[in-house]
Amino acid sequence: MRTRAAVLRASGLPRPYARSRPLEIIDLELEPPGAGELLVRVDAAGLCHSDLSVVDGNRPRPTPMVLGHEAAGQVVEVGPGVADVVPGQRVVLVFVPRCGVCLPCASGRPALCEPAATANTAGALLGGGRRWGALDGAPVHHHLGVSAFSEQVVVDRGSVVVVPDDLPAATAALFGCALLTGAGAVLTEAQVRAGESVAIFGVGGVGMAALLAAVTTGAQPVVVVDPVESKRTLALELGAAYALAPDEARTAVRELVPGGVDYAFEAVGSGRVLADAWAVTARGGTTVAIGLAPPGDELRVPAVELVGQARRLIGSYLGGAVPQRDLSRLIALWRAGRLPVERLRSGTCALDDVNRALDELASGHALRQVLLPHGPGA
Repeated sequence: MRTRAAVLRASGLPRPYARSRPLEIIDLELEPPGAGELLVRVDAAGLCHSDLSVVDGNRPRPTPMVLGHEAAGQVVEVGPGVADVVPGQRVVLVFVPRCGVCLPCASGRPALCEPAATANTAGALLGGGRRWGALDGAPVHHHLGVSAFSEQVVVDRGSVVVVPDDLPAATAALFGCALLTGAGAVLTEAQVRAGESVAIFGVGGVGMAALLAAVTTGAQPVVVVDPVESKRTLALELGAAYALAPDEARTAVRELVPGGVDYAFEAVGSGRVLADAWAVTARGGTTVAIGLAPPGDELRVPAVELVGQARRLIGSYLGGAVPQRDLSRLIALWRAGRLPVERLRSGTCALDDVNRALDELASGHALRQVLLPHGPGA
């Protein structure tokens, strides 16, 4: 079959992307699903900084590649060996497929699945190989096993979680990355409790999801730090007690929360910002790195503080999620009105407008734009 998809031929083209057009909308051949795979119609896909980091070259990936890793859709066809998912079911796509048998998977840490990491780095599916047809003789790669900037995709069974029909696609898409990553860092990795203090550095889609989760736990106070005024304003509307600009954060957080916060989350992907988060963490507190920093970015902390102040520094990848378990819990919170995920959407765009949307994302002002491959109302 053929499907329209946004293909990145090479990273590093200059901004504005609306002019340089790093993503080309191309009709590609898509092979049918193989053993253990599914064909999914993509109804909505979120634009995330992890996509942007491939476009600008901060996160090297093999090209050409169909981008997109946060999405929701409907199952169209299942391949041999798939017995627990049927056509017509609604699914959320997850950017770390799980093999189910490696040591991390067997230990309840599927976000660290070893075969998945190998496949994602190679731009292949978990079962091996690629299902895109060649482009000018070159193989087209999958982005994190998903490649959601396309009308249809073939994914591994381990990349999908079946979700209820009443979850709107444009909202469901955000659960696959922003919610699992941001909310998971708060609820699963840090396990923040009521009354504990929290600071969140960077309130894009992932950071704002962390804020929503912190509010649901009863954390007090919750302080957010972001350079964009509109994001700070929204954070206050969603339950943050204080919203600060970065240049005042180190001093102001410790003035607002004497001694520092119990938990500080860095959701930017910057060693410098992670150092700020460390600086406002209290004795005995925990600093959590959520954002994926560019290769070579470093963090320096006084080693004595780790022991002498009994502090912790942890990384959180995909929020430490077990997607099959955690998505149902997060959806239940959304249905109860405690996770207003739809507030994270800052706009929608068609597949043909994806480069302009990348400019919005790169500007720092977009929160979570949602791409609709088949157009509004389709």
